[in-house]
Amino acid sequence: DIIRTLIGWSLEQREAALEVSVDMWGGFTRVIQKVFPNARITYDRFHVMKIVNEELNTIRKQCKNKIEKLKIKHIKYLLMKNNKDLNEEQRNNLKIVLDCSQRLKDAYFLKEEFREIYETHQTPEEAEILLQEWMKKAAKFYNDSIKTIKNHLQGICNYFYDRVTSGMMEGINNKIKLIKRQAYG
Repeated sequence: DIIRTLIGWSLEQREAALEVSVDMWGGFTRVIQKVFPNARITYDRFHVMKIVNEELNTIRKQCKNKIEKLKIKHIKYLLMKNNKDLNEEQRNNLKIVLDCSQRLKDAYFLKEEFREIYETHQTPEEAEILLQEWMKKAAKFYNDSIKTIKNHLQGICNYFYDRVTSGMMEGINNKIKLIKRQAYG
């Protein structure tokens, strides 16, 4: 259905699309390749970061017995939020949590290092080198993420050309879902 709809656009319009940002689901990639012949495929930063965060959350769950005793609320939130966005109290709580488990601490700082690759300004080639280095260091903690990153490395590095994301489209989709929920389906 998506291909049929997009093929309805003129070839001139479709050839004018030079970059498309999507998540890493293979179906999207195939659609873009078929419909937009000149488009560079960029895998959305949010979705790449999400796979790393999900694996960090798995490690958090494995350390649950150690960190439950702390009586600190919103531990998952502390781990997932960008470190630079934490306030002083949150940073102190995060330090207490991370001091309970070296494995969780290492995984957390690797997640932050991965995020920092996106934050720094570099070429796609430099980003690829940094990502390769990160994958070597992170292999002990992020096996599933690394497999996905390796399989989509070119599209992930394409982000560093123009830093295009699909954030606006995600926002529109969330508004549509909210309207549907408010309308009870």
